[in-house]
Amino acid sequence: MSDSLLLAIDARGAATITLNRPALRNAFDDALIRELKDTLERLAGDKAARLLVLTGAGAAFSAGADLNYMKRIASFGVAENVADAMVLATMLRTLNEFPKPTIARVNGPAFAGGIGLVACCDIAVAAEDALFGITEARLGLVPGTIGPYVLAAIGARMARRYCLTGESFSAAEAQRIGMVHEVVARDQLDAAVEKIVAALLAGAPGAEARAKMLIAELKGQPVTEAVMGLTARAIAEARASDEGRDGVAAFLEKRKPVWRA
Repeated sequence: MSDSLLLAIDARGAATITLNRPALRNAFDDALIRELKDTLERLAGDKAARLLVLTGAGAAFSAGADLNYMKRIASFGVAENVADAMVLATMLRTLNEFPKPTIARVNGPAFAGGIGLVACCDIAVAAEDALFGITEARLGLVPGTIGPYVLAAIGARMARRYCLTGESFSAAEAQRIGMVHEVVARDQLDAAVEKIVAALLAGAPGAEARAKMLIAELKGQPVTEAVMGLTARAIAEARASDEGRDGVAAFLEKRKPVWRA
């Protein structure tokens, strides 16, 4: 792993990935995109990792694409640009579909691709002075690869405004439109993230993974017989699982379940 990306896993299984290019406001290039994708794929299969916190070093979360990287790919033809953009699209999907809970610790500005990282995480907590922006149009570009995740987070109506204007907006506005869940004073950011980490560690790993997958399966679906069958099977399998049986027994016996013991 390069110095541009830091990974730490504590004794509880809370993994933290830190984008570590503070001098460049944690902007990413093709190398960092690939490294982040590869790290996510490894963590997905690491039983020591229960959850993931994604953050940035220094004063920014991520400014999106590195300007030198953008200058380089500007000389590419369409086919080369499609191939390059697919690497970013794959990384974003890997983060969005990460099988464990994810938290964006937004310690500072999140622009363009950086806001895409926030939108891909399950939970986002931002410092009150963090700024956000979907700024691609101001460079003659479009928010292509981040688009599906931004739409899922803030909806089409809000996306129309902020994708078209490219204007910056505050953490309070990001919370209002659904990009982040919680906004706190900068000196309370770690405490707020830790509170969510503790809540996630109280849940069963398998149940959280299945719940996350179920939400994706149910999104936008009408309640048909097939959907009812899907949900019935999900709860039935959970009840019959080792986690489910021990969780219910632990509640009745007033003890901790095995994943917390």
